[in-house]
Amino acid sequence: MITHKIKSLRIYLNKELKGDDMMMLSELGGKEIINLNNGERLGIIADSDIIVDEKTGKIMTLLVPERRLQFKFFKESDDIEIPWHTIRKIGNDMVIVELEIF
Repeated sequence: MITHKIKSLRIYLNKELKGDDMMMLSELGGKEIINLNNGERLGIIADSDIIVDEKTGKIMTLLVPERRLQFKFFKESDDIEIPWHTIRKIGNDMVIVELEIF
C-alpha cells in the first residue's frame, strides 16, 4: 500500500453505490473525528492521510496526526491509525468512529 495526498476523490459511503451515498473528499475535510467509546476528539479529516488499497481502490485506513502540545525534536510524529471499517457515522460536522485505544 502507498500513501498519497489526494485533492479530489469521490467516496462511497455504502456498498450499493447509490448517488445519495457518495460525497467528495473536500466535503469530509473539515469534519472532526470523534471516538464513540470515550468521546475523545482524535483530529480533523483534512489533517489526515488516507491509505488506499491499490488493487481495489478501497480506503483502508485514515492516519490522523496525534494531537500533542509537546514539541517533538528529531522524532517523527505518531499517527493514530483508524481503520475505515471502524467508522460508524458520517454526520454534518463530525465522523464517529468506534476505536479501542489503550
